[in-house]
Amino acid sequence: RRLFFDTHALVCLLEENGFTTQQSEVIVSALVKIMDNNLDMIYKDMVTKVQQEIALQQVMSHIGGVKKDMIILEKSEFSALRSENEKIKLELQQIKKQVMDEITKVRADNKLNLNLEKSRVKELHAQQDRALTQTDRKIDTEVADLKTMLESHKLDNIKYLAGSVFTCLTVALGFYRLWI
Repeated sequence: RRLFFDTHALVCLLEENGFTTQQSEVIVSALVKIMDNNLDMIYKDMVTKVQQEIALQQVMSHIGGVKKDMIILEKSEFSALRSENEKIKLELQQIKKQVMDEITKVRADNKLNLNLEKSRVKELHAQQDRALTQTDRKIDTEVADLKTMLESHKLDNIKYLAGSVFTCLTVALGFYRLWI
């Protein structure tokens, strides 16, 4: 089977847009499986060139036989053959219409499957965005708490430093007064 798109390029594109390699490969393999299944369904309903040529040759040989019979049977049989030929034409047209309807159904199914996959991918992106936003909020809250705690410790250190300086000054003044 030939695929009509570059799977490696699609994996690279998904990776560029934030997917991991494993996620990208899973998505691409899912798309390939969907396309294979849909192509299988299409191939089951389609006629191959060889079958078409065989049918065409059969129709041509049938037409040749009808021409010979028409010459042999002349007018009385000719009208019966003409009506039979018209019936065959109608049946062929009906078969052609059925094949076209089936192709249309398969195409619609493919579009539906692709749209479903697109919506699943969008939903996954939205969930990832929500998780990132929550994580950012938690980080911001923790940073603010740490800043508050740092300021509190800084003020306590300043208090202890000021108390120590004043205590040293008091002791120094006491010694100074005693010696003077």
